[in-house]
Amino acid sequence: MPRAPFQILVFPYRITLDDIILYAVFKRADTDNDLWQAIAGGGEDDETPLKAAKREAREEAGIPEDSEFIQLDSCNTVPVMEVCGALWGDDILVLPEYCFGVRVTGEGLRLSREHGEYRWLSYDEARAVLRWDSNRNALWELDYRLKKNLG
Repeated sequence: MPRAPFQILVFPYRITLDDIILYAVFKRADTDNDLWQAIAGGGEDDETPLKAAKREAREEAGIPEDSEFIQLDSCNTVPVMEVCGALWGDDILVLPEYCFGVRVTGEGLRLSREHGEYRWLSYDEARAVLRWDSNRNALWELDYRLKKNLG
């Protein structure tokens, strides 16, 4: 399948019975570093960012595509050379990265080979381990929106 020129970022979250919000963060399996992040990936063919987010969440964590997704206002850019090289020629230098949250009703996730482990963490704990600023920014927005709705 042809690669679409955008990235997605998805933060799974769950809300406990006492309204505590926990976020899933994932450790990459292909690195020795302590690299924790949200679910990330790229679009395929003519997918919309939401469709790509649903597919990546299913592929990387076993999250059903009919789960409750929230599209965030956060939209970052990622240097194309860090993702897939000069796939679209010399004119596309950065890819937009669209951000989402997805509500998970159970505690367990099913990991793909892309990630070695995951953890459910509070906002402060997740923010402390995330490697990328774009992940911390999206997490902040999601946390703010969820807490506002719990009000």
